[in-house]
Amino acid sequence: MNMITSSNLVFSLLFCLMVSMLLLPLPSNGADPDPLQDFCVADLNASTSVNGFPCKPVSKTTSDDFFFDGLSKEGNTSNPFGVNLTAGNVLAFPGLNTLGISMNRVDFAPGGINPPHSHPRASESGVVIEGKLLVGFVTTDNVFYSKVLSAGQMFVIPRGLVHFQLNVGEGKALTFTAFNSQLPGAVVVPLTLFASMPSIPDQVLTKALQVDKDVINTIRSKFGF
Repeated sequence: MNMITSSNLVFSLLFCLMVSMLLLPLPSNGADPDPLQDFCVADLNASTSVNGFPCKPVSKTTSDDFFFDGLSKEGNTSNPFGVNLTAGNVLAFPGLNTLGISMNRVDFAPGGINPPHSHPRASESGVVIEGKLLVGFVTTDNVFYSKVLSAGQMFVIPRGLVHFQLNVGEGKALTFTAFNSQLPGAVVVPLTLFASMPSIPDQVLTKALQVDKDVINTIRSKFGF
């Protein structure tokens, strides 16, 4: 496949991904409330906010408020998980405020993993752009669903369920994900359990995980604690 065809495929996949999110029945099922005006560019410097951000004055709104190039650059995957997430949420792209959508770019080193996590405020759909990923999630009935996906294939993760992506290909991998929330949030399981501040008491973790305190301390040390 030549470079032009590959580029067209990427943009076509991303367009389909965004259209699929926009066509969801948001009025009754959206994670965020419906907007009451054409747009409300977030004023991130405002001193007050109520479940979102106040609007930037229209008189100070410019074309740049509606465009974002933060997902165009490959992220640095030099970390223990071998993954880098570049967020395109309202904090990075204020023009998303009140619109109920956002996107992420996720880069994977060979063998990299986006560790088990959940998004408390949004469902997620994604498309693999490069490489091969094992994508899986676990339901509230402890049923595990998974599949290995390659470039051009999509996945969906229901809101709030624990899920992951693991690079099982020989090289790098890349996926773009979309959410029906301007700020979906993320609860990353290993960091939540072993890197919270203050720490979860040892007696809670040893009892819950049925392991000795030495095991807990060993895992915590992996995260700098």
